[in-house]
Amino acid sequence: MSNPSSPATPALPKVGFVSLGCPKALVDSEQILTQLRAEGYDTAKSYDGADLVIVNTCGFIDAAVQESLDAIGEALNENGKVIVTGCLGAKKDADGDDIIQKIHPKVLEVTGPHAVGEVMQAVHKHLPKPHEPFIDLLPPQGVKLTPKHFAYLKISEGCNHRCSFCIIPSMRGDLVSRPIADVMLEAENLFKAGVKELLVISQDTSAYGVDVKFRTGFWNGKPIKTHMTQLEGALGELAKQYGAWVRLHYVYPYPHVDQIIPMMAEGLVLPYLDVPLQHAHPDVLKRMKRPASGEKNIERIQAWRAMCPDITIRSTFIAGFPGETEAEFEYLLDFLKEAEIDRLGCFSYSPVEGATANEIANPVPEEVREERRARVMQLQEEISKKRLQAKVGKTLRVLIDDVDRNGGTGRTYSDAPEIDGVVYVKPPFEPHRKLAVGQFVDVRITAADAHDLWGAAE
Repeated sequence: MSNPSSPATPALPKVGFVSLGCPKALVDSEQILTQLRAEGYDTAKSYDGADLVIVNTCGFIDAAVQESLDAIGEALNENGKVIVTGCLGAKKDADGDDIIQKIHPKVLEVTGPHAVGEVMQAVHKHLPKPHEPFIDLLPPQGVKLTPKHFAYLKISEGCNHRCSFCIIPSMRGDLVSRPIADVMLEAENLFKAGVKELLVISQDTSAYGVDVKFRTGFWNGKPIKTHMTQLEGALGELAKQYGAWVRLHYVYPYPHVDQIIPMMAEGLVLPYLDVPLQHAHPDVLKRMKRPASGEKNIERIQAWRAMCPDITIRSTFIAGFPGETEAEFEYLLDFLKEAEIDRLGCFSYSPVEGATANEIANPVPEEVREERRARVMQLQEEISKKRLQAKVGKTLRVLIDDVDRNGGTGRTYSDAPEIDGVVYVKPPFEPHRKLAVGQFVDVRITAADAHDLWGAAE
């Protein structure tokens, strides 16, 4: 029982957090939340319970910009004290003015992306930190916004490419690779905390280490180069110790990517490659300022499948890019028929303020852009249905994401969370065996459609 005369423990200052955008922005949010927790701040579950709200924004396409501006407006209306960070914070309008403060002048502070230090300075200014932070309550892996069994591992910031449709380098800067020892330590802490799937992300995963000339670092007393192939090999060996998966995202098809495929065939890294090709016609790729051609990509995909027949290839494409003719679009469709990409996303071109693609002659009308996107997705549905049907009758390893009274849902090595399909799993017949989130289960596939699989746990 407490002493009545002792002073009451002061309530910890509470910060509300809204996280928008891609997995890279999500990692930024996790880093900010980790620092807040390390300094003794608490997190609020609602606007009403927060002393301050941080909104991490996205500014890539118009729809994302509007979603971010709406979220800022809601936070201002519901709470009133708002700090904004993220990609939209780095955007200016045609007059060079800050977009956010022009539309929402009551925002307290605005920073750009990957700006933990600047965000914390703003928090300290408007909500002084506690005198005695409870650092011992902070887990080694930091604060995560994903479920306990999977996590994103960001290995670098920024990008050295200058694709004409993209403004990310203007917001996030050139490539800056994280020290390889820091990456490996974070991965180890995540595996120790129970993570069963590590998703490696960056703007350009293949370019990891280019900025530091593939500097040699050290991990567990051994030298290791800041290079994609050595990093993935080390992550794969570490994952094997914990019975976990490593999945690669945002991989440009540079020549050294071929060295990763044997690791996939050996089971060191998941046989899943996320390669954002964007188009197939050489002239469109040239206008996009992409470092690849359609013919070479077909050859690479065929070579990867020869080295690792089980490989799943995911990619994204843009339909209706400025200047795209019907013949160039048909060329893309022919490429897709030949390549048979396993997992595919297609977007109709969306003009983004500040992108040089907006200046390209002969823009494609919006209705044509949408019609072409629909044609790509219709073709892809047929391809996906065929490739998934080939899995019926096989037994696949599935990571369970959710459980209900009918069984559960999970994902195979071919399915990244939130962007790919799922497997609907019937539980084992034995009454004492139940499915659990974060559990690996062998599932015999019994049915498939164009997106998902169904099966029974063995």
